[in-house]
Amino acid sequence: MTLDILQFLKEKAKEIRIDVVRSLEAAGSGHIGGSLGLADVFSVLYFHAMNHRPSNPHWEDRDRLVLSIGHVAPVYYAALAHAGYFPREELLTLRKFGSRLQGHPGKDHDLPGIETSSGSLGQGLSIAVGMALAAKTDKKNWRIFSVHGDGELQEGSIWEAAMSAAHYKLDNIVAIVDRNDCQIDGRTKDVMNLEPLSDKWKSFGWEVIECDGNSIFELFAAFEKTKNQSGKPFVIIAKTLMGKGVKSIEDDYRWHGKAPSNEEAKRFVREILDC
Repeated sequence: MTLDILQFLKEKAKEIRIDVVRSLEAAGSGHIGGSLGLADVFSVLYFHAMNHRPSNPHWEDRDRLVLSIGHVAPVYYAALAHAGYFPREELLTLRKFGSRLQGHPGKDHDLPGIETSSGSLGQGLSIAVGMALAAKTDKKNWRIFSVHGDGELQEGSIWEAAMSAAHYKLDNIVAIVDRNDCQIDGRTKDVMNLEPLSDKWKSFGWEVIECDGNSIFELFAAFEKTKNQSGKPFVIIAKTLMGKGVKSIEDDYRWHGKAPSNEEAKRFVREILDC
């Protein structure tokens, strides 16, 4: 990785964060904490790790992304817009009546780049496993990326899917866990403790990669490791800060599902530009 690529991905993550703030301010509702925390992950996904063509969203050999943690749609939409799937101006229609950018992504909204509808937590990994198994069956080289919240791992269906992925040796699937230790009711360790999380995934037969999910350098290296397919599915446990980039709300679970006011949005953008 060259310094130019590193700087490009950092700047792209910053631009994505700013658009997240602005779209949520315009909407007056939505989920800002996880969206800001995942901006670095989405920057590396859409501008390095994934093989995709915004000019041809239905290109057969594209990689697929499943957003299992559907409520962080603002960062998903911002990344898609920056990648060229639709105009950035449309981000300001978030959650508006008749908009293609609803609170959770939906296939029925006719938005380019959306692979599946999401919203019910715990469902995405099963969908990703089905896609990965189909790719193996049809001898396709595309890979499946799925993005999950750590609180979402409290759902039993996640572990059924994890067991299936290992059983079928789906080394074409990469699950990314947003490990910010926050969920809507507080800390994950207080709501339902997940540790030892890495050991759980390993015991289910997955190749585990842990990294700083707000470090472009570490994320770049983590995704590079997933190219070494050896019969095991991959999970990247990305340790992030909820609200990353806005110091005044970082690591504060109370900003899980809250939109900024006009004055807060102005301050948040200044903080992002200064970080």
